[in-house]
Amino acid sequence: MPTGPDMRALELDLPACPRALVQLSQLLSSEDSPLSAIAELIESDMALASAVVRTVNSSLFGLSRRVGTVGEAVRYLGTSEVTALTFEIGLRAAFTPTPELESLWDRASRRGMLMGRSAQALALEALRAHTAGLFARSGQAVMLSRAAMPYSALLRRHGSDEALLAQAELDAFGLTHSALGSALCRAWGLADDVSEYVREHVRPASEWGRHPRGVRDLLVLGAVVDALLDGRNVHEVAETHSGWIALEPEDIVSAVMPHWQRLSGVH
Repeated sequence: MPTGPDMRALELDLPACPRALVQLSQLLSSEDSPLSAIAELIESDMALASAVVRTVNSSLFGLSRRVGTVGEAVRYLGTSEVTALTFEIGLRAAFTPTPELESLWDRASRRGMLMGRSAQALALEALRAHTAGLFARSGQAVMLSRAAMPYSALLRRHGSDEALLAQAELDAFGLTHSALGSALCRAWGLADDVSEYVREHVRPASEWGRHPRGVRDLLVLGAVVDALLDGRNVHEVAETHSGWIALEPEDIVSAVMPHWQRLSGVH
């Protein structure tokens, strides 16, 4: 899908969404789709199905017994997590592997899983949270794949400061990675809340009030998860941001920490 005029500085096209994921998005849009139909669709792509089964059998998921099919994976983990995992595999496959991209995907995988499982504990939409975490930095992947050397230099220089990085991206390429990632979400047919989260999560929390509740749910949960991944004080972050979604800070932390502890043990 061609980019808009504000993206021409990078002279790129957004990576196309794999056909199986396009069909999966269409299937998920119907409330009547049975679990078996979702499993069958994934299994129709042999490479994708094999990657899903292999990943589900890894230590990351800690299943008590190995699964042999996507259908078994759906029964053990649920539609939401297997669907998000399928999108993760498709997203990784859309880019030529490099050490920098592998590091980005590894963090995206942890962020997505933490957001998805924590959302479920908070009675929020788990699939949207998981895909939001997964695609949060997808715009950086596009920039790294199309302008690796200059963008790597920007990340080394400004990666710890969102405002400085955004300005440097605008100066160098005419757009930010968050805008580019949001465009990728739309191109891949993800929910509007996910696309808006990817665009807005780098902005100051003082601007979050203008967003609908679904987006604010993602922004707050993402901020808490990123605090954990960065080694910052998660209780302080939860306390600061919880008012945007009328949840108690301790409830947010209690939803996130068990999954974080388990992932920390794996990684």
